[in-house]
Amino acid sequence: MSRINLEPNLERPDDFYEALIAAHEGMEEAESHAFNARLIFILANHIGSQDVLVSALDAARTKS
Repeated sequence: MSRINLEPNLERPDDFYEALIAAHEGMEEAESHAFNARLIFILANHIGSQDVLVSALDAARTKS
């Protein structure tokens, strides 16, 4: 299974977080969930590797 990078890797994490929150502004809860699902699929498509994506699912499921 491919390894997933869990080390900090965003150039400007605070700016990304701010943009993510702003993207949700004015959305109802269902719209927000649909937006998140679309974003996940876009990023998953960009990654492209099933092994990496499964590793990411496992990492997200793990409580640390």
